[in-house]
Amino acid sequence: MCGRFANDAKVDELIQEFVAQGGDYRDWRPQYSIAPTEVVPIVRERQNKETGEIVRSVDPAVWNFHPSFMKDSKRPQFNTRIETVSTNGLWKGAFASSRCLVPMRGYYEWTGEPGHKQAFFLHGEQPLLAAAGIYTARKVDDEWEVSMSIITREARDASGEVHDRMPVFLDRDAWDEYLAPVKLDDAGKQHMVALLDAESEKVASTITNYEVDRRVNNSRTVDPGDPTLIEPLS
Repeated sequence: MCGRFANDAKVDELIQEFVAQGGDYRDWRPQYSIAPTEVVPIVRERQNKETGEIVRSVDPAVWNFHPSFMKDSKRPQFNTRIETVSTNGLWKGAFASSRCLVPMRGYYEWTGEPGHKQAFFLHGEQPLLAAAGIYTARKVDDEWEVSMSIITREARDASGEVHDRMPVFLDRDAWDEYLAPVKLDDAGKQHMVALLDAESEKVASTITNYEVDRRVNNSRTVDPGDPTLIEPLS
C-alpha cells in the first residue's frame, strides 16, 4: 500500500530528471505530506496526432483514479495491485494505453496499534523515486481532469519490515519502455507486468526506512510544506 508520500522536487527539477519537454503544472510546490485525492505531478508520454511526435511531459493529476465510466465513490482509488492491473476491468484499459510515472522523494508507512502508530519514512538511494502508475481522463465541469493510481506489489527487504505492500518503483533503464504510448495487447500486458515485477525487485532492495515524528500521522492537521516531516527522529 502507498497512502501518503513526499515529493520535494520543483517542476524544473522534474523536467530535467525525467527529460520531459515541459508541461503545464507551474502551480506545483514541493510537499512533504501528500494524501489521496490531492493533485500531484505525473510524467507521461503522448503522441501528437498531427505530427506523430511523441512528447514526454510533467502534468497535474488527481491521486484518485476515476475513469469516466465509474460512478462517484466516497472511497478513493489510489492504489492498484500489480497482480490484477492487467486483468481487472477498472484498471486494465489504462494499463494497456495510459501509463505514467509518479515522482516521489519517499513514502510513509505505519506500525503499531490505532492511536499509538509510529510513522516511518521509506526512501531510496537517489533523491527521487519513480513509481509506476496508470492514469485516465474525464470531463468535469467542461474541463478535462486527469487522475491516477500508483501500482503496488508485495514488499521486499526494508520496506517489508514496515508494511506488506510497497509501490512498484522503476529504475531509469525501464522508464522509456513503460511510458511508451503504445496500446498493449494481452501478450504485451503480460510482458509489461513481468517487466514491472523484475525491475521493481531491483529498486526494492535499495529501499531503507527510519522513524519520523508522529505529527505526520494526521494528514488534515499537518503542514504539507514542512520539510522537517521527513527528518529522522533523533
